[in-house]
Amino acid sequence: MKRIVIIAIVSIFLFHLDSRAQNTPSGPIIFSKSTKATANFTGTVWVKTLVSLDSTFHCVVGTVTFEPGARSYWHTHNAGQILLVTDGTGYTQQKGKPIRVVHKGDTIICPPNVEHWHGAAPGSSMTHISIIPNADKGVVNWLRPVTDQEYNGQKVNN
Repeated sequence: MKRIVIIAIVSIFLFHLDSRAQNTPSGPIIFSKSTKATANFTGTVWVKTLVSLDSTFHCVVGTVTFEPGARSYWHTHNAGQILLVTDGTGYTQQKGKPIRVVHKGDTIICPPNVEHWHGAAPGSSMTHISIIPNADKGVVNWLRPVTDQEYNGQKVNN
């Protein structure tokens, strides 16, 4: 009987640890936050360049961390942009379309010259890796801030 009680207690403890691990919003930090952005974002945003533009690869790669509710301004990329969501829950929107809710593990394709924005949901931070291909054509064209009304607009899940 004593053995059954011990097995039950250990099982409950292990189940509790497993369920806590699954509900943890983020795992280990892969890249440091680096530099706090001071322009072209609403809220607190951290940016770290991982690969600078060069004449061999012609791409720019960086990681961006948005604190809850933070977002980029509307912007475009001459050659498009690929985002790999590595943590949290966020939003992204292309002009004229509903806001798309994104989660850790999602990939976002921003076509060339299409106005869009991205950022964190109100209750979660969001981190993504940004890949800008053919950056020799230009990296980013910043436009205007995303209003609260736009940020709180109609949403669709993946």
